[in-house]
Amino acid sequence: MGKRSKQFIEKLQKNRTLIGSLILIITLLWGYAWVLMKQALDYMGPFTFSSFRFGVGAITLLVVAWIMKVGLPPKHYWKHIFVIGILQTAIVFLLVMYGLRFVDAGKSSVLLYSMPMWSSLLAAKYLNERLTLAKSSGLIIGMLGLLTILGWDIWMGQSIEIIIGEVLIIIAAISWAIANIYYRKKVQDLPQLQVSAFQMFFGTIAIMVVTLIMEPNEQLLLNAQSIYYILFTGIFASALCFTVWFLILSLIDMVSATISTLLVPMFGLIFSSFLLGEKITLGVFAGSVMIIIGIIIAQINQPMRGKPLEE
Repeated sequence: MGKRSKQFIEKLQKNRTLIGSLILIITLLWGYAWVLMKQALDYMGPFTFSSFRFGVGAITLLVVAWIMKVGLPPKHYWKHIFVIGILQTAIVFLLVMYGLRFVDAGKSSVLLYSMPMWSSLLAAKYLNERLTLAKSSGLIIGMLGLLTILGWDIWMGQSIEIIIGEVLIIIAAISWAIANIYYRKKVQDLPQLQVSAFQMFFGTIAIMVVTLIMEPNEQLLLNAQSIYYILFTGIFASALCFTVWFLILSLIDMVSATISTLLVPMFGLIFSSFLLGEKITLGVFAGSVMIIIGIIIAQINQPMRGKPLEE
């Protein structure tokens, strides 16, 4: 990193207002991206869209890594980065995009961002982190929130496709949590931009393979609208936001960073309500509030440690 870059980061670290503004901007963009992900399904299959989105995102991140002279990861890390790419990019977004065929965008964002609960639970077992009373209470409240959303849909007579879609998105959240744990155990010492760029590259290859197998004859309509969805989610919501996010993670503590991601599902619900006309039912609202409260309680007294892999 050059002298100017270090000076810029030092100045940024002293400006908490600017850091807060950056967090607000990227969480707004991520929340808005859920609307575009849902709308993109009118033009192409879920896997095809993911191939385009993360293909664009991976190329952009690799270019950023090259400009910043991050370099290639050491050879013995490649297999670990590949695993993270499968867990973090391929599995998460293949399941999310398929689930979005049946589940509202706002509700999907809430379910996926239950990830911190699963991370806390897995960290207790695999990272020997103590499951404190606060964490246990937060996990229980969060789990009840998930059951509230799913249970509400079951009792309201939702179709089996919606229930399956919701379960797939929860599995995606668990896969994201597993990726976080694997990251801490195997590649935490590498620059986060380096890990993200190359894991996205490997994940994109896996998504493309699945796309060729599952959607060889799926409709593909490329026009100004669908290209906008691809470029916005690939360049802005993926590459640019992730790059800024890594910078933020180097400036603030992990707990504050994790809690700030709760803005994403809230913005997702708001944008989906206004732009897609999705109704926020009592079950979704109550479950969302419980999940958010649970995550905050679980994280509030958490000691500082290495940075998680966020996406």
